[in-house]
Amino acid sequence: MGRHHGHNHLNDDESHGRNVTSKKNLLWALSLTGTFMVVEVIGGLISGSLALLADAGHMLTDTAALLLAYSALYFASKPADGKRTFGYGRLQVLAAYTNGIFLILLTAWIIWEAIHRFIEPNPIQSVSMFTVAVIGLVVNILVFKILHSAGESNINIRSALLHVLGDLLGSVGAIIAAIVIWIWGLLWVDPLLSIFVAALILRSAYHVIKDASHILLEGIPLGISLKNIRADLMSLEGVEDIHHMHAWSLSEDEPMMTFHALVNPESDSDGLLEDMLRLLKEEHGIGHATIQVEVGICQESEEACGLV
Repeated sequence: MGRHHGHNHLNDDESHGRNVTSKKNLLWALSLTGTFMVVEVIGGLISGSLALLADAGHMLTDTAALLLAYSALYFASKPADGKRTFGYGRLQVLAAYTNGIFLILLTAWIIWEAIHRFIEPNPIQSVSMFTVAVIGLVVNILVFKILHSAGESNINIRSALLHVLGDLLGSVGAIIAAIVIWIWGLLWVDPLLSIFVAALILRSAYHVIKDASHILLEGIPLGISLKNIRADLMSLEGVEDIHHMHAWSLSEDEPMMTFHALVNPESDSDGLLEDMLRLLKEEHGIGHATIQVEVGICQESEEACGLV
């Protein structure tokens, strides 16, 4: 008759190593993106291309997104304190959510400007537009590779990746627009491709906000099945019931879980506790779990404990 509690934690050194690599990659990507953003704004103003200015606007949000992502990783590495017992890991999710909002605002601006360009087309210097767009494509490919090497398991990195991917496609669109305007003089292609870029940005924003919101609302982490976890835990000899299960995550790569485990009073409850913690970590990738072991008597109603 009694209760025992158990905890399990991931290897902090491994997590720290991933954060250091991600921070370095983000800093390189931030430097490249910020520098070219200035070049693209100048090129867009000189050539008169909305496609380039739209892409420059996207790169502005990219720069802000990368700065936000870098700051979030920096603060996430800080230890927990008396006011924040889980530390600052959730800042990465907040950064991703904020980036998604920025993307939506940028989309609205691009579409608004494109509508005006359809009504009153502006003269465009296609050669300047083409040159800047090609340089932009090279820079975006380089930044994409830098971020991709940091891994996509982190929603913060992935939100930054989506920004850069939208930019990469925007550069391709600007190149196509420059060629069409150069050969056929079709100025409407510029705002048309700007709207295409806006659609790509909006799609990215939707997925980033959706994933970040799921985490902020304490949703069950992707790939985690409470039904399967309960079945695996119940298969352990001596475990009579698993109830009050809750799973959530601080960030996308930090799943956490709590539950009550009713065990047979004749079994080794301490040994079972270790077995459950090991099973969660090895079979389901849950490195932080808190288990309340109830020996012999369930502390909840029979219905809650699954005994009816």
